[in-house]
Amino acid sequence: MKKLWISFAIVFTFSFAVLGWIGTRIYQEMPPIPDQIVSTDGTVLLGEGEIGRGQNVWQALAGWKWDRSGGMGATSRRTGRRIGYTVRQRLY
Repeated sequence: MKKLWISFAIVFTFSFAVLGWIGTRIYQEMPPIPDQIVSTDGTVLLGEGEIGRGQNVWQALAGWKWDRSGGMGATSRRTGRRIGYTVRQRLY
């Protein structure tokens, strides 16, 4: 039984070490956020700090939970199943 606990502790420690390393790499390699976005004719489309404020609003509204690419945006809220799956299931 002691060997199992030691093995569990080793796997647990190694797993979190890998997660921490990956997290720091993602943070270090994140894309730069521009101060402002300017059109070709020189008109300022987004001013200084507007991108950061937009990100804060998105985070405050829990946007990552409903984003189609990585969240629950493609799932049914009530059942948690994929919407396309439930529609196909009813059709066939």
